[in-house]
Amino acid sequence: MTKLRVAVIQAGSTLFDTPATLDRMAAHCEAAAAEGVQLAVFPEAYIGGYPKGLTFGAVLGSRFPEGREDYLRYWKSAIAVPGPETDRIGSFAAKMAAHLVVGVIERDGATLYCAALFFGPDGTLLGKHRKLMPTGTERLVWGQGDGSTIPVLDTEIGRIGAAICWENYMPDLRQSMYARGINLWCAPTVDERDIWHASMRHIAYEGRTFVLSACQFMTRADAPEDYDCHQGDDPETVLIRGGSIIVSPLGEIIAGPVHDREAILTADIDLHDVIRAKYDLDVAGHYARPDVFSLYVNEAAREPVSFFW
Repeated sequence: MTKLRVAVIQAGSTLFDTPATLDRMAAHCEAAAAEGVQLAVFPEAYIGGYPKGLTFGAVLGSRFPEGREDYLRYWKSAIAVPGPETDRIGSFAAKMAAHLVVGVIERDGATLYCAALFFGPDGTLLGKHRKLMPTGTERLVWGQGDGSTIPVLDTEIGRIGAAICWENYMPDLRQSMYARGINLWCAPTVDERDIWHASMRHIAYEGRTFVLSACQFMTRADAPEDYDCHQGDDPETVLIRGGSIIVSPLGEIIAGPVHDREAILTADIDLHDVIRAKYDLDVAGHYARPDVFSLYVNEAAREPVSFFW
C-alpha cells in the first residue's frame, strides 16, 4: 500500500475536562472517517490540554499555593497510558478503521509527560513517544522522556513516528528518526507561528518524508471561567490560532495552512514519492558520512530507582 489519504485534525481541547474533550474527539474522528482517511493526526496535548497563558503560580525562585492547585487540576485531567481513556481512543481508531496519532498529557505517578500515542486501525495501542525536551516553562509541569520511547513504527501504511513541537528542532533526534526509515513524520504542536511552516518544510525536504503537523485551535471559551489566563477573559480571545499543514517529501505544502478555526485537512499521497525524493538526498544513507560523523542513541528506559534481590 503506497497511495494513502492522510489527515491532520486542527482542534482544541476543553481544558481541564477530559471527558468533554474525548466527546469532541469522537466527533472529529467520525468526520475524518467520512473523508476516508487512513491516518489521522491530532495536536500536541490534545487530551489533557495545553494551558496556554497559565503561570502555575511561579516566579524564579518561588512557587505559590495557587500554582500547586493549578498543577493538581492539570494532573487530574491527565490520563494513564494504558487506561480507560486510551481504550476509548482506540475505539475511535477502530471505528475509523484508520491509524491514529494523538497528543496527550500522560500521568505517571505524580509526574506528567507530554506524549504522543499511536493506535492501529483495530484500536490497538501500538506505542507512545514522550517528549524529550519540554520548552521554556513547560519544564515546570512536564517531565522529560528518554530514549525508550522514540519509536518509528513499521505499519501497513508506512513507517510512522512523531516529534512533538520544538523537539523538531533537535538535529540528533531528527537524524535518529531518519535512520529508522520514517516516511510519515507526525508533528503534533501548539506552535502557531508562521516560521513553524518553514521548519516543517525543512524537515520534509531534509528527511525526504511526508510531514503531518497538527496544531490546536483554542479560544478562551475552551477554558473554565476560573482560568487565570494572562490573555484576559474575553471568550472570543484566540489562545492558539492553528496553522496545521501537510508537506510532501520535496518540501511542498500540499494541505493548509488554516488559521482561526477548527478544520480537518486531508491529502492524497504516494509513499513512492519518498523514494523518488531520496534519489539525490538520503541523509541517513548515501548522503551520510559515517567515516566522519557518528550518532549513538541510548534506547534504555531510565528508571529513577532500581530494585534488586
